[in-house]
Amino acid sequence: MDFSLDDGWQIHPLGGNTGTAYMGFKEQEKLFIKRNTSPFLAALSLEEITPRLVWTKHISTGDTLTAQEWLNGRCLSKEEMGQENVARLLARIHRSKILRKMLRQVGGRYVFPEEILSNYFRGLSLELRAHPLLKKVANRLRTHQPKLDHREFKVSHGDLNHKNWLLSDNNRLYLVDWESARLADSALDISMLMCQYVPRAEWKQWLTEKYGVSITIGLRQRISWYYMVNLLLSIKNEHQRGHFFEMNRDILRLADFFENQDFI
Repeated sequence: MDFSLDDGWQIHPLGGNTGTAYMGFKEQEKLFIKRNTSPFLAALSLEEITPRLVWTKHISTGDTLTAQEWLNGRCLSKEEMGQENVARLLARIHRSKILRKMLRQVGGRYVFPEEILSNYFRGLSLELRAHPLLKKVANRLRTHQPKLDHREFKVSHGDLNHKNWLLSDNNRLYLVDWESARLADSALDISMLMCQYVPRAEWKQWLTEKYGVSITIGLRQRISWYYMVNLLLSIKNEHQRGHFFEMNRDILRLADFFENQDFI
């Protein structure tokens, strides 16, 4: 996409899947520029969840550009994702009434368990639909959906991949790429992160000592539900992409968890 900025700023594409991220540079100054990002970014910047928002501009193409401070740093490794700084930042996001209010004001939508489960069945191959274990798990999830008043839903990032966590050179942690932000059960984010990065034997410690929550029966049940639905969605995605080794690995993980759900 071709566009220009005033006052001598130059634009360099940063690549990525969406092609919407750029580095803006002028002499010794740098900015991280993104096209058509969520209006929720302003609130995230004020709460210091993301790097500082410098400006927002509408350009002649009808697109909106946002510029954030350019921070030197790196993404977290998979091994670092179980650390306390990650859990604490996620907990601060989930407990922020300001972020919840702002996301609602900019049209953030509610995501309910039934919608997530429906996404699994939508376009599901006949092979996976007939798989005995997957069928049994999906039926269990359908009849035991979490019950939580939507007024208790929190801001949910929706894509807690380790590449979306930025550790700056001054050791400040940020969570970026908020295009999937929604209002949902906080257990959805928690289970997504733990499913990918925290060994099951460490779940209790991660929840109580790092994230800082009391473990109730209801929370255990909701985490279990989201954990299994996340695995189903991963299995479906891996099957569609032809990643059969990873698919079978996740089927084994699902089988083990389904038979031994008393994890904490």
